[in-house]
Amino acid sequence: MPTLLVPGVLRTEAGGASHLDVDADGSLKAVLDEVARRWPRLERRIRDESGALRRYVNVYVDGEDCRRSGGQDTPVPPAAEIQILPSVAGG
Repeated sequence: MPTLLVPGVLRTEAGGASHLDVDADGSLKAVLDEVARRWPRLERRIRDESGALRRYVNVYVDGEDCRRSGGQDTPVPPAAEIQILPSVAGG
């Protein structure tokens, strides 16, 4: 079962959890669809209204940037670690 690592800034959207076991695998889309079902507020911070990954959110599957490895079609093995990193702005 893949594990989603939730950064501190998004933990309130996941009930305070830093790690979520997501009962879905196969593709990143399948995992995010399950996140949408179980933690809809979190999923809305990751994907936009059309279902696309938000521009300012980086998603890594086992350390690989999903935007370079197939987007939401990125393969997700059963024991994968998925990291969500919202961009940080400021100056």
